[in-house]
Amino acid sequence: MNKIITAFLILLLSTTLFAQFPGAVGTTGTTSIYKDSSAFISWATNCSVKRGYQDISNTSLGFANVGDSTMALGIAGSNGVVSLGDGGFAIVTFVNPITNGNGFDFAVFENSFSDVFLELAFVEVSSDGVNFFHFPATSNTQITTQIGPFDNTGDATKINNLAGKYRAQYGTPFDLQELIGLVGLDINNITHIKIIDVVGSINPLFATYDINNNPINDPFPTGFASGGFDLDAVGVIHQQATGLHDLNNGVSLIVYPNPISHNQHLNIKCSEKINEIIISNSAGVNLIKTNEIGLYNLEISEGLYFLQIHTEKGIAKTKIIVQ
Repeated sequence: MNKIITAFLILLLSTTLFAQFPGAVGTTGTTSIYKDSSAFISWATNCSVKRGYQDISNTSLGFANVGDSTMALGIAGSNGVVSLGDGGFAIVTFVNPITNGNGFDFAVFENSFSDVFLELAFVEVSSDGVNFFHFPATSNTQITTQIGPFDNTGDATKINNLAGKYRAQYGTPFDLQELIGLVGLDINNITHIKIIDVVGSINPLFATYDINNNPINDPFPTGFASGGFDLDAVGVIHQQATGLHDLNNGVSLIVYPNPISHNQHLNIKCSEKINEIIISNSAGVNLIKTNEIGLYNLEISEGLYFLQIHTEKGIAKTKIIVQ
């Protein structure tokens, strides 16, 4: 009888202590947010990447190389992914700074094909682009057996504040309120978000650790060109209100809405007389040239575009997202 009671208590403790976080997409209490949710008001518009190795325990394989930095821009699921490799990272920025609102403030998207194959990443934020602050991450996944590169044993209920907790098309959200009071961080002016691949090895030679100093166990090694965390997108839920922005040459500009939908009217207000408006794609091809103040029924496909405003005072540049 004592053995039965002991076994029951162990099971109860493991359930209450190590499965305490929101579960997978579709389960009760999940915090996953679908990419098309109206919660998202904008997306990352610029990204830089530093790759990690395909397999940090076998560096002869070289670095991860799938995708490029532009594939982390715009709405999730529309532009491919960029693979970070073991310990690699990406830094994304936005048209307007992210601010601390009610509830979650932004979400990070990965491209996992299921609810149980989870490649994870730490998330850090900055309000100056220099000093980054870490969301306190927790992993209660077992650390006695290494999760292999093809194992489907991930469990969202054991993971908190780690990007990649949810499958493709569903973002893992983060709440800036958790970082309130940190010296050097303005949670109402987040200009940069850093996504850092978790090296999922439980071998102390390579392991990365959570807030409780536990090794984070996720698929390892993933010795492929697409190794490590595959960053799809970063969606913004709360941002500073769009208003006058001082751009290059001292020209101030309002462009809204941004992101904009296909066939929607793009409003442009400028502090100087507009001589010409040019919209080009990421390849530098000019798609639209006009001197109209507003662009009606904008007929360009989903993606990231570059807007140039030519004035007597100079050229002002910004980015727009069509979704």
